[in-house]
Amino acid sequence: MKKNLIVLSLIFLILILSGCWSKRELNDLALVAALGIDFIDGEYAISVQVIDPSQVSLKSANGQAPVVTYHAEGKTVFEAVRKILALSPRKLYFAHLQLVVVGEELADKGIRDSVDFLARDQEIRNDFTIIVSQQATAKDVLNVLTPIEKIPASRMLNSLKITQDAWGSTLEVDVEDLVTDLGVNDQYFVLSAIEVLGDKTLGIDQTNVERIETPVKLKFTGLAIFKEDKLLGYIDEYNSKSFSYLNDNIKSTIEIISCPSDGELTTEITQSKTKTKGIFKDGQPTININIDIVQNVAEVKCDIDLTDIKTIDWINNQTEKHIKKNTNQVLNIFQENYQADVLGFGEAIHRANPTEWRKIKDDWQTIYPEVEVNVKVNVYTRGLGTLQNSKLKE
Repeated sequence: MKKNLIVLSLIFLILILSGCWSKRELNDLALVAALGIDFIDGEYAISVQVIDPSQVSLKSANGQAPVVTYHAEGKTVFEAVRKILALSPRKLYFAHLQLVVVGEELADKGIRDSVDFLARDQEIRNDFTIIVSQQATAKDVLNVLTPIEKIPASRMLNSLKITQDAWGSTLEVDVEDLVTDLGVNDQYFVLSAIEVLGDKTLGIDQTNVERIETPVKLKFTGLAIFKEDKLLGYIDEYNSKSFSYLNDNIKSTIEIISCPSDGELTTEITQSKTKTKGIFKDGQPTININIDIVQNVAEVKCDIDLTDIKTIDWINNQTEKHIKKNTNQVLNIFQENYQADVLGFGEAIHRANPTEWRKIKDDWQTIYPEVEVNVKVNVYTRGLGTLQNSKLKE
């Protein structure tokens, strides 16, 4: 009797644990690396960048493009995606989606509905990055073939991450973070902006990756500023770097200062830590920002004595003034040009004094442009490189 029960139990488990009933073979799927969403003539225009595995593999590549793009239009994003099936030889598979490019016209209209679809779809993972195409459609961006990195989506994502870590002018934002921002009323946020440099019609040609200097390039140009789900405008890469200082997002970058007599000196920022504190001073909301920086001397193009402690103090002082000037400049853009509390000063005031915040919360939009912001920069120079003074100049 016991043996019969065991056999019946095993048969039952075999029936309920047959895990291959919904399997999908790789040969039946089209792997989507990037998705582009435009809004043109009242409809959503969808572009998908599909990987051609035979061209990515070194053994079977025959010189064809490593990716193929398909395009379709629809009244909704979902409808347009389904209509692409009439063009694609395989079913689209979004589980490996790396990047979503939002067209500028859609960004002006509002991205909430599109993000809702991306976050709601069960097949799409929530760790892909979202960027905005500046002065171009998402279709134009996805059509550009790129050298070195065979898959353009991987090239864009790698470039974004490298720029964020080594220069500080980009910001990697995934859909989960974006959904959180869109869930707050009057919320401001930024997305990295990318531009197509060169003739857009040539980017789709295979010759774009066969030349020493490619005629069409993709470049991250700075950050796009959003209020709720609509695009307000852009800041360039230098102001974006200053924003990263204020947002405590600088991992490494460089600064260039003018020498006392003639020439320039370049420093490498190796550490940066920013603390933002809100206070009420004389009954008025005030923001104090403290930025602590560690740097190395990287390049010297002037006659200067790096063995003198006064010279190091001077370098520290000049770097402090330079960064403070640039951060104040981007703060003026946010306060005067866009009236956009991108850095979350309202939340800093709220944390500092919830009682006083409740009194001004409803008027914060009109108060914010006049809020006093004090930036203090502290710089410490740690390294001078392998040479203290240049033997070449001697």
